[in-house]
Amino acid sequence: MNWKTMLAPYTQVVEELKVKLKGIRKQFEYDSRHSPIEFITGRVKPIPSILEKAENRKIPLEHIEREIQDIAGVRVVCQFVDDIYTVVEMIRARKDLTIIEEKDYISAKKESGYRSYHLIIEYPVETIDGMKKLLAEIQIRTLAMNFWATNEHSLNYKYKGSIPSEIKERLQKAAEAAFKLDEEMSMIKHEVQEAQRMFHRK
Repeated sequence: MNWKTMLAPYTQVVEELKVKLKGIRKQFEYDSRHSPIEFITGRVKPIPSILEKAENRKIPLEHIEREIQDIAGVRVVCQFVDDIYTVVEMIRARKDLTIIEEKDYISAKKESGYRSYHLIIEYPVETIDGMKKLLAEIQIRTLAMNFWATNEHSLNYKYKGSIPSEIKERLQKAAEAAFKLDEEMSMIKHEVQEAQRMFHRK
């Protein structure tokens, strides 16, 4: 398999989605309104991670594009929990992609404490061989959820997916503390937004 050729369109998907989502953020800024999007990152899954996932799930190499949904991944980070659902609604309304699946790990968190909203989308991308529809994952989460998930990911990598129970327990407590922070911030959301508007007007 020529990995460079196979992954090139996925890189294009990530870059195009980042441009479009950053465009939404800019439009809110130009309109002097609170943007539900704080920042956006994206990546194409590294080859060793693709191979590991394929091996774990017994996916033949020729089925990778169809069965691994997160080769192209974009993360949207928001200030408030409400903003996540605003972004989801905006993505649902778009005509340039199709949502295949939605996973709400905010109202139904994972056992580990992980919270985030996942959208699996089908995105059309123009290649030298014509138009291809590729799967991509958009993760939408708050700054607090992102902080927690980034640390959990590092620990999973360190312990090869078997985090010691004591650390796992602390992670679960930290996840609850992060969500409590999100809830408290939601209570003063309008105050924060007003302060930000005053700052931008200056």
